[in-house]
Amino acid sequence: MKLFRLAFIGTLLLLALLLIRSARAHDNDINQRAYSHRDASVTPDKGPFARIAMLRPLDGKMVEFEEGYIRHLEWHKQAHDPWAWYGWTISHGDRARWFVYATFGHASTDFDQAVDPADDERDNLRNVAPHCEFVNSALFEYLPSLSRGASVPSVAPRAEMLTVELSPTAGKAFEAAIRASRSSLEGETLWYRLVGGGASPRYVRLRPRRDYAAFLAGSAAQPLPDDANRLVARTTIEVLTLRPAMSYGLATVSE
Repeated sequence: MKLFRLAFIGTLLLLALLLIRSARAHDNDINQRAYSHRDASVTPDKGPFARIAMLRPLDGKMVEFEEGYIRHLEWHKQAHDPWAWYGWTISHGDRARWFVYATFGHASTDFDQAVDPADDERDNLRNVAPHCEFVNSALFEYLPSLSRGASVPSVAPRAEMLTVELSPTAGKAFEAAIRASRSSLEGETLWYRLVGGGASPRYVRLRPRRDYAAFLAGSAAQPLPDDANRLVARTTIEVLTLRPAMSYGLATVSE
């Protein structure tokens, strides 16, 4: 009888262990499919708003900065963040080696529903802040009538970023001048207007490109039409290099 009871108890424990393993395997499979699906494409285009921010790695801290930022992206993964985050290094420009991170295609309500902002900030302070300067963070609105493409940029190894600053009252005339030249745009060309987080009026134009050859092929053209140039106080053209390991939720692009 005693042996029978022991055998019965052993059978129950074995069944319980198998059920636990099966449940864990099921959960892991669901999570893996969710990450794989999210990594296969960028955030769906839900709206016109974007956040674009810049970090300046401290001198002599580039390796620590990149390692810390990658650890922070792991926090986003563990938190099941549904947003896609682009990570670019400025390869050419006065701010060379600065880091640009951005998220696109958001509705106005999205920024009130970010994943656990308090814990996000704690992890940021632990892993990223010791190795860089937080230079700026701004909100932009995509302008489809000035652009060729969608509010979410294509995932490409390179991108041209043109930043335009205007005199205080020139915004409407500038947009009209860019809109009038829209039919001459070649390739993906995305215009965004600053709506908060810096001196205004300011505009950013992104042009994703597959390589330097594609970027340089269009460099002979004047960056802005004459009617728009007359309204500009300052322009800056920078070349960005996508950093897949420092991005989250994007299609795979080799560095």
